[in-house]
Parts: sequence; structure tokens; C-alpha cells
Amino acid sequence: MNTYEQNKNDRRALVAAIIASGMDDLNVMFLAFSMSTIITQLNLTSAQGGWIGTITNFGMLFGGVVFGVLADRYNKFKVFKWTVIIFSVATGLVFFTESIGYLYLMRFIAGIGVGGEYGVAISIMAGIVPQERMGRISSLNGIVGQVGSITSAILAGLIAPLFGWRGLFLFGLLPLVLVIWMHFAVDATHVSDSGRQTTNSASTSKGRIADLFKTKALMHQTLALMVMTTVQIAGYFGMMNWLPTIMQANIGVSVSGSSAWMVTTILGMCLGMLVFGQLLDHFGPRLVYGVFLCCSAASVYCFTFAKTGPQLLIGGAILGFFVNGMFAGYGAMITRLYPYEVRTVANNTILNVGRAVGGFSSVIIGMILDSSGVPTVMLFLASLYVISFVFMMSLPNLKQARYIKHGQSASKASSVAVAPLAEI
Repeated sequence: MNTYEQNKNDRRALVAAIIASGMDDLNVMFLAFSMSTIITQLNLTSAQGGWIGTITNFGMLFGGVVFGVLADRYNKFKVFKWTVIIFSVATGLVFFTESIGYLYLMRFIAGIGVGGEYGVAISIMAGIVPQERMGRISSLNGIVGQVGSITSAILAGLIAPLFGWRGLFLFGLLPLVLVIWMHFAVDATHVSDSGRQTTNSASTSKGRIADLFKTKALMHQTLALMVMTTVQIAGYFGMMNWLPTIMQANIGVSVSGSSAWMVTTILGMCLGMLVFGQLLDHFGPRLVYGVFLCCSAASVYCFTFAKTGPQLLIGGAILGFFVNGMFAGYGAMITRLYPYEVRTVANNTILNVGRAVGGFSSVIIGMILDSSGVPTVMLFLASLYVISFVFMMSLPNLKQARYIKHGQSASKASSVAVAPLAEI
């Protein structure tokens, strides 16, 4: 019996986990669309404004670790609901901002919820979805995140002119509607969680961060994946935060032209995620990540030579396809590389370290632009993907982390792809 297709409670839990990912992206992007107004109205320096995003990233790292541990030790779906409540309420409370200190506090708390939500949502999906579909489901999760970003842009255009940036953040309370629906529509105690039945309930290693570094091989795996996620975030921020500015300043592209570039790039991202998920399920992460990382390095460097409007649009779509198409695969890959006992804490810790460190790429790119110029920036970004490729190839477990095919038993495939903590 295929419980994924027949269990209504699981289907509702899966839908909630996917939708929440779009809602947390919507909340995070509110800051991007209101930053300049916040700096002006609160009379902030650029450095003070920059710290708003940095503090949010630190909150994500803290929340990822804390809620990763809690979800691996207790009921994942109940913990998941609390992460959504936290980032929703904290985002809505930004409406009452009168000082920069208050805004820092609210963004840190919102970051705690967002950082915790991602890994818990991925673990809920992995507990429900058969392994041969996990890549595709992770891709859908990433695409919904992009939809959340687009929705944030639309709301910013409609609401901010009428109610100001504070009114925009008040709409951050919308995910509470999802929480109310989850409370009445989903029985948290009966959401499927594959792996739980094979785990020793008396295990003392459940949900411990130390277990991500328990042996030399596991430490290498964890650190290598952190490097890969750092490159993923750094490349994304570099592409989305700086390339439109670079095009406007150095190529003479208008604001509307850079907006069109942004749209085609996001569409390329969504298509890339969709294709990546399909390939990941069929060929496993080593081959697919290898191809996408190499193509990312090449496409970023080649974008340096794009000068005309059509070249910029096509180049942006190709960039989005390869550079961010990979993002959705990390949840599926990390889930396969770590045992059930630390499934959530591994996802949250690895991704949020990448967010915290990779977020500094915007500062580094700004420094390179001041000292060298655009070609050096593009060479820097391209080299990041080469570094990620080297670390990815150093992970021996990726050779076995193929996903379950139809007709193969879950227990057999799991024994190949995921070794117990003591054996890694």
C-alpha cells in the first residue's frame, strides 16, 4: 500500500510543509523590498541597515540549531507549527518599530522561526514521501519559495505605497492562517515519519549536534556540505543582490530592464529546480551536482561577456537554471546522508551555517568592485563553484547515495545510502 498516495492526513501535512516554505520566503523578502525606506525613515547609516539582514541570518542559524534538535527529539509536526508561529508573529510586530534596536530584535526572532522551519519541513517531507520522489518534492518546495518571493514583490508594490513599510510587515501575520488550518486539519500524532519505527527509542544520540562531527569521516562530510551550502547562498546573493546593480552601472541597463532580467532569472531558477529534482531522483547527487556545479561556474564567467538585452535575458535564465536549480536538492541529499536520529538537525545546521557565512558574499563583492571591477567579481563567483565541486567530489558517501528505485525495498536502499552514526 502506498501511504503517500492514500493517507489524507499525510497529504495535508505535506501540503502544509511545502506552503510554509513559500511563506517564510515571502516574510524574508519583505526586508529586501523595504530596506531603503527603513534606512531613510529611521535615519540609519548604510552599515546599520546592513546589520538588519545580518542579524536575521544569525537568528536563522540559532533557530536552525535549536529547532533541529527539538524536532529530532519530539514530534516534528508540532515543532514545525511553532516555527511558523514565531516567524509570523515577529514579522507582524515589526509594524510597531520605532527604533533600530527593536527592529534588530524582531528580525532576530523572525530569523529563529525561519531558520528552524526549513529543516523541520524537509524532515516532515522525508518522513512521508517515498525516497524515489524526494528530489522532486524538494524541488517543488524550492519553487514554492520562489513563488513566495514573487508574491512579496507584488505585495510590496501594492501595499507599501498605501500603508508604508510597516503595513507591509503586518502582512507577515498571514502564515498564522496556515497554522490554524494545520491545527484543525492535521493530526500531528499520526503524521508518518519513516525511520522512526527502526530507531531505538532509547538512543542517546537522537537530535545531538555533536553527532554531526562524531567521527573524522562524518566531520569531513558535514564540513564539506557546509562549504557547498555556503557557496550556494553566496552565489545566490551575489547574483540577485549585485548583478542588477552591475548591469545598471556598467552596461547601461535601465531599472525596468534589470527587473525584466530578474523575472527571467527567477523563471530559470524554477525550471532548474524542477529539472534538478527529476535528475536527482534518477541519477543520484554525485553526477547531478557535478554537472550543475561545473555549468554554474561556466555560466557565471560567460555572463561577463553578455552586453545586449537578449544576451542578458538569456544569460540570466541560464544562470538561474544552474546556479539556483541546485538549492532544492540539498534537503534531499542531506536527508539521505544522515541517519534518522539527526535528520532535522543536520538539515538545519548545515543550511543555516551556509546562510550565515554565505550572506557575507555581498560585502566581499562590494569590496572587489571597489578595488578591481566586474570581471574580477565574475571570476570570484565562478571560482566558488569550482571549490564547491572539489568538496562535493571528496564525499565518498555520495557514490552510494542513490535514491530508491521502484521495486527496491526501502530497508535495502537505506542500508546502502545511510550508515549508522558509529560507522560513518
